[in-house]
Amino acid sequence: MHPDHADELDRTRRQLLLFADDLQTMVEREKLRRTEVEQAYRELSKSYLRMVRTLAEVVDARDNQTRSHLDRTYQFAMALTRRVAPGLATRAEIGYGYLLHDIGKVGMPDAILKKPGSLTDDEWRVMRTHPIIGVTLVQPLHLMGDAVGILRSHHERWDGRGYPEGLRGEDIYLPARILMLADAFDAMTSDRSYRKALPIHVALEEIDTNAGTQFDPEMAKVWVALVEELERDGRPLSSLSG
Repeated sequence: MHPDHADELDRTRRQLLLFADDLQTMVEREKLRRTEVEQAYRELSKSYLRMVRTLAEVVDARDNQTRSHLDRTYQFAMALTRRVAPGLATRAEIGYGYLLHDIGKVGMPDAILKKPGSLTDDEWRVMRTHPIIGVTLVQPLHLMGDAVGILRSHHERWDGRGYPEGLRGEDIYLPARILMLADAFDAMTSDRSYRKALPIHVALEEIDTNAGTQFDPEMAKVWVALVEELERDGRPLSSLSG
């Protein structure tokens, strides 16, 4: 080989080696940057979840009848979501929506929120504004995304007789349909000032009876099967938090 060619090949080889070193350095820096960004995002998400839980506890603290209701309802809703829509269950904002579904009740007067007996028609008109109040409160929180639909629609009904918009069937946001069932189940199986908790089998019968009217019939079917599965295995409802 001509000496000039050999020198040229050697220079090219050295340049390629330098380029490879530079490229490796760039790759390592990008990996480090990505790791730092991912870590920062995880920390931000944890902080955001702590903030959401704190907001949810504000509602629990105001309403002694429903102490711990939000956390149980969240766990039930997440368990049902994992069964019917696993992709939704991985989205943090869906969990935020479940936790904050009743945040609008902070705008309710104590005379209504803590009333031990039945509400009057006028008091119900006030109480039924809490989904819209909740949406107004959380909409500025950008990480909530479209999960504000959970707050807006969790008191709608499959037959269109719910509130605040009278939505019907699949026009109701899917996570809201999931939550309305989890919410009702927890309300039925919890002690309230006006009655003792219903047995689980009675609550499941109520859900089955109201499938297709109050509840999405498919969600009702899956929820009943899920709870019955737990009972067959001798596992408590609290195991749904997994």
